[in-house]
Amino acid sequence: MSFSIWCDFIHKDFLENEFKNLIDLRIVNGATSNPAIFAKSLQTPAYRASITALAGKKPKEIYEHLAMADIHRAAQILKPLWEQNSANGFVSLEIDPFLCDDVGLSVDEGVRLYKHINMPNVMIKVPATSAGYEVMSALVREGIHVNATLIFTPQQAKMCVDALQKGMQKGKFRSEADSVQGVISVFVSRFDRAVDNLVAEHLRAQMGIINAQECYEVIEHYKMPCIRTLFASTGVKEGAKGSDGKPLAQSYYIDKLILPHSVNTAPLEAIRAYQTSTDKAQKSPISPHARAAFWEELAKYNINRDEVAEALLKDGLQAFKQSFEDMLKAL
Repeated sequence: MSFSIWCDFIHKDFLENEFKNLIDLRIVNGATSNPAIFAKSLQTPAYRASITALAGKKPKEIYEHLAMADIHRAAQILKPLWEQNSANGFVSLEIDPFLCDDVGLSVDEGVRLYKHINMPNVMIKVPATSAGYEVMSALVREGIHVNATLIFTPQQAKMCVDALQKGMQKGKFRSEADSVQGVISVFVSRFDRAVDNLVAEHLRAQMGIINAQECYEVIEHYKMPCIRTLFASTGVKEGAKGSDGKPLAQSYYIDKLILPHSVNTAPLEAIRAYQTSTDKAQKSPISPHARAAFWEELAKYNINRDEVAEALLKDGLQAFKQSFEDMLKAL
């Protein structure tokens, strides 16, 4: 299965215009969302009338009404792709981040959201926490597609595959065609933003790529066609520079991770830059020797990958909770 790009952005006006165009051009094959994305979208004028019409309802009810409407519409637009190739044409919706440590409530919400949207090409996003692995298995057993998110280490990636595989072995499927799909969202650029100011120039903009490739290899080792690596957090922040001291191209984290049987979910700026990029060839993974040399040199700066990953996971969970809370307050 070839490399695919999904769009990491949801907005009702975007869905009816540029999103359709990107799909028609076969540039984009799916979409993802998260609490931060919806928090920004719902602040725009496009949602004002809908929010006013829902006055009197609880903030979470308003959010779910608007978010599920957008997800349903995105799924409708993407469904022809899904019907052609059931590995693409998906759109993801995340469960309430405040439920991340409660297995039962998370499963109930995931099932409720999936049934309410009532589209076959929707994925429910679940964070890769100790509770999250149980949630992933439970949702997959119910025949619900899962996007495992906030993966920062090869060990997390392995735990996600194990969880999805466990659910698939006990799932309620009528036939092979009904089996669920899963993606494992490995976050990339956040590593570089965390360490690049602490290391020599020639080591910059590499940690995220190397770590992502090692996670990808763990996932591919299972040889499961229905489970793919999804490279997430692939936007380039203003001022970011590479190992050559030059500003990174907006499509840097797409260009470096064009690997078979994988997905890259990217912000619009990165996708637009990728459209004009001349380097769209499939990439060869960085060699084990080169990766080992990188980790050895990085250790000289007292940087421990597991410690950085743990901090990034904690920050990611907190950021989603904060975005969700701020959005509810605004509604």
